[in-house]
Order: sequence, then C-alpha cells, then structure tokens
Amino acid sequence: MPELVPTWERLVELADDETAAAMLTLWSPPAVLPGCSQAVLIEDEPLLVRNYDFRPDMFERVVMSTQLEGRRVIGSSDCLWGLVDGMNDAGLAVSIALGGRRKVAEGFGIPLVVRYLLEVCATRGDVRNALHGMPVAMAYNVTVVDASGDAATFFVSPEERPEEYDARVATNHRGRVPEDPLHAARVHSVERKDYLERALEHRLDQEGLIRAFLRAPLYNDRYAHGFGTLYTAAYRPTRGVVDYLWPTSTWRRDYDSPSGSHEAVLGVRPRDTHPGWLVK
Repeated sequence: MPELVPTWERLVELADDETAAAMLTLWSPPAVLPGCSQAVLIEDEPLLVRNYDFRPDMFERVVMSTQLEGRRVIGSSDCLWGLVDGMNDAGLAVSIALGGRRKVAEGFGIPLVVRYLLEVCATRGDVRNALHGMPVAMAYNVTVVDASGDAATFFVSPEERPEEYDARVATNHRGRVPEDPLHAARVHSVERKDYLERALEHRLDQEGLIRAFLRAPLYNDRYAHGFGTLYTAAYRPTRGVVDYLWPTSTWRRDYDSPSGSHEAVLGVRPRDTHPGWLVK
C-alpha cells in the first residue's frame, strides 16, 4: 500500500516511538472475532447499511473525517487510523464482517485495508484490483457499492486469492454453508443472512431496511460476549452522508460536520421485533 506510506511516516513522526510505529503498520495484529451484518440496497441511490457487533471496551467510538492523500473519506475508526466501514467522495462505500474462517497468518489488519480501499478506489473494479495480492491477517467479507450502484462482496482470507460475489448481503460466514458451524451458530450468522436476504426480496425501502437492522435478529445485546450491536451505520455515498443509529437516537455526519459528540444508549430493543414480511 505505497500510497499510505507518507501518512504512516507522519504518524510515526508524531508518535516518536518504535512500538507505536510497528503498531501503526497494522501488520499481523492480534486476532479478534467481531460479529457484524451488512447489506446494500439500490433504489434512487445506493445505500449500504451495517451493524457493528463487538465489545464496547474494544470500540474506539470515533467517527473520522479525513483528507490524508487527497480523497475525502469518512468512517468508523479502528486501530487509530484504520476503518471498519466508511465511504469516500468518489461515491464508494465499504463495510466488513468477519468471514467465519479461524485461520490467521501474516498480513495486514482489515481496518488498514478498508482505509486503503477508500483512499485509492472509486469503483467495484478498483476494489477488485486493489485486493488482488493483498496479504490479510484474517478472513473477512468486504461488501462494497460504488456510485453507479455496482455492488459486490469480496471474501478475503490469509494466503488465498480474494473471491468475488454479486452478493449484496453478508454476515459472518463464507458462501451458503459455514466453515465453522459452531462459531456461526453462536452469532446466528445463517439466521441473520437469511433475514437480510428475505428483507431484500421483500423489496423494503431504505427506511424499512434501516429499521430492520435495529431489530432482532440483526440487533444484538450480548455485549459481555463480544456480540452486542454498538451502532448501525447507513451510508449514502452519492450524497456524502452517513447516519449512525441506535434504537433511541440518530447522529448524521458528513465530510464537513464540525467536531462533536453524541450520547447513545445501547441494548434497547424496539417492540416491533417481528415484522409482517418475516414469514417463511
């Protein structure tokens, strides 16, 4: 990722510490097992919605708007300068969910990969090219949508070539059958993916899809077990706005939003947990 080297060098200069310099490379970071659900809806404009499910004490709680290498980027910070989801001013939105494969190898942490994609890519094809040959430390589903509405999910895994699917939905397993059934069962990965696929088949509008992410089974409250919904993010990349949502509040941000903070309440479930369309 040579385009990121100048920014990394500046961060190292600011940190003035060898350990920090090594950490900021995000090379072979410790393994973590977040949950997460994500889906793309194409109506009048592209919309990418995701739930970030993890432990509150490992969440940075920072929304970062940057212009590091020329392109404007906004997203959810992780590992100080990486991102777990975001969009750029070219109209590309990216989100990640654990891929359900426990293999760990030498490679970059996925937050830096997301940062890189948003710094250098504008289209689905650009993402494909950028991921080719990219060494990653763990397996993830990377869901993207560009300004034209072209959407895909890329499955990336250590020491393997990326796999590209025309999938607009991803949770925490690869393909149709989980490779780690126990982990998939613990985080209800199949149930969440089936739920999202039925939601898209039902042709929900944007607000309907967003509300679905605030309900069970997508909304989770097992925070002590690393499987609690910390936020829902709804990216509208062609408009350049992202809404961060919780069951009791919403916080809208764009590239030029002034610095500020928002107090959110976790663990609250809306009463309408069984929408009428959710009938098998």
